[in-house]
Amino acid sequence: MKEIKIKTRNLSLYYGSKMALNSITMEIPQKQVTALIGPSGCGKSTFLRTLNRMNDLIPGVKITGEILVDGFNIYNKNVDAVSLRKNVGMVFQKSNPFAKSIFENVAYGPKINGIHDHKRLKEIVEISLQRAAIWEEVKDRLHDSALGLSGGQQQRLCIARTLAVDPEIILMDEPASALDPLSTSKIEELIFSLKENYTIIIVTHNMQQAARVSDNTAFFYLGELIEYGKTKKIFTIPDKKQTEDYITGRFG
Repeated sequence: MKEIKIKTRNLSLYYGSKMALNSITMEIPQKQVTALIGPSGCGKSTFLRTLNRMNDLIPGVKITGEILVDGFNIYNKNVDAVSLRKNVGMVFQKSNPFAKSIFENVAYGPKINGIHDHKRLKEIVEISLQRAAIWEEVKDRLHDSALGLSGGQQQRLCIARTLAVDPEIILMDEPASALDPLSTSKIEELIFSLKENYTIIIVTHNMQQAARVSDNTAFFYLGELIEYGKTKKIFTIPDKKQTEDYITGRFG
């Protein structure tokens, strides 16, 4: 059994008076892939964004309960959200490279964290691009604009940019939903290889993708965590009829 990296206890979230998450308690093991599934508007992306306090940026949000990362409550008053986001990286649905060179995209995070030695930056950029499985495609054009890359390459570049600041946890919000099948399979292979070193939580609408890439699956519905367990079990013999109905396409 892998050690637990993240624990949530009775986590609820409100947008104004509307409850978006209702008392979510779960344990996420380290160095595995945990998929969050469920129909649109069920709370899975909201839950994902609580793990690096991205919801703090939305006016009128109220959060109760606890989220512990390595035993520390990340909503404690003395936790710095910026350092938290360095440790808990995020890859968004739509790739969002900066309008800078490929090199500068990846070097950006290390620079704002105080690394300015060019030799060290070159090493970090190369290692991050290799880990994101895109080095071979871009090594001769590092000073070209990142905006000239294809959609799939841009998404892997954004993953490299996340890896460059050395996080322990990577959150992915539908990282392949805007990509063609070939680019999607590259992202899935990449997720599979990254779990050797990182704890990964991925939101996906794609049942097959959740079944392929994840070790654990959590099914959300209307802000509730309906069922959570090993992916194989969730997809073959779920405990709840609601889970089975969703997975077999009867609703959602």
